[in-house]
Amino acid sequence: MQLQEVIEELERNRKVFRETMAHLPHPLIHWKQKPTDWSLLEIICHLVDEEKEDFRARVDHTLQHPDEPLASIDPVGWVTKRDYGGQDFQNKVEQFDKERQISIAWLQTVADLNWENSLYHPELGTMSARSFLYNWLAHDYHHIRQINRIKYQFLKQNSGDSLTYAGNW
Repeated sequence: MQLQEVIEELERNRKVFRETMAHLPHPLIHWKQKPTDWSLLEIICHLVDEEKEDFRARVDHTLQHPDEPLASIDPVGWVTKRDYGGQDFQNKVEQFDKERQISIAWLQTVADLNWENSLYHPELGTMSARSFLYNWLAHDYHHIRQINRIKYQFLKQNSGDSLTYAGNW
């Protein structure tokens, strides 16, 4: 997959996230199958923070300053430290959409830089800017799958009907 194709897919995913998170019943926004699971609200808060402080920042860091160490981040800890569960869902959906648009515009401006620039990640070893970009897209796919699974589980629990006809999950 070429750089421009990844950028275009990130743009398409912006629309997927926007539409997948639109017009949801209020109970679904906070619903969790298990207390340790993330709600849709927590997921969208995570996506906003990851967009700004993880993927865009780390791609930029690797492109511009590959010889300097990465700043540490704590995506799992942010859920409680930043009170994800107390945020406004619609505001966060709009914020993610805006941040993704900023990311897409920014990615277009750095397309000609050296995407093979690499740095050392303390847990994963050597990673290139290109690798961070591909992982950004994979992160989208991970959360799109997670969102769909939550919506399916909510439907299954609240419909009162068998969903077997739809196929196996």
